[in-house]
Amino acid sequence: MAPTQAKTGYGTWMKRGGATATGFADLGVEITNIGVPGVSREAPDASHMSSPDQYREYIAGMMDAGEVEVEYNFVPALTDPMIAAVEAGKVFYQIGHDDWPVTFQFQAIASAPARSVPLDDKMVGSASFKISGKPELVAA
Repeated sequence: MAPTQAKTGYGTWMKRGGATATGFADLGVEITNIGVPGVSREAPDASHMSSPDQYREYIAGMMDAGEVEVEYNFVPALTDPMIAAVEAGKVFYQIGHDDWPVTFQFQAIASAPARSVPLDDKMVGSASFKISGKPELVAA
């Protein structure tokens, strides 16, 4: 058996662009986890009174690229990068790593920044990025 090619996520980054896929810059937070989504497809019920053998029939519907969930170390400051991401509306984002041959690129709308300030643990934050349209893998 060949040796594993598994790696840790250390060094992975997420950047925000603008209305076009240019000018990408760091999100401005200490990211600790990025939940990269899979693609799903709706399956509308197309059954009818004469469906064969009384089994339901489905057709391929619209696809959805889902959401990117980001967790980060919350560092209080005068400006909050995640609020700025929400205020930016629908813009381009990239997820990548300097060692990866491709970058995951997509348009998304940031929402739901949340923060937690526990008594005896690090302060953390999270946010969601709803992907709009088809994401792409682009050469790094």
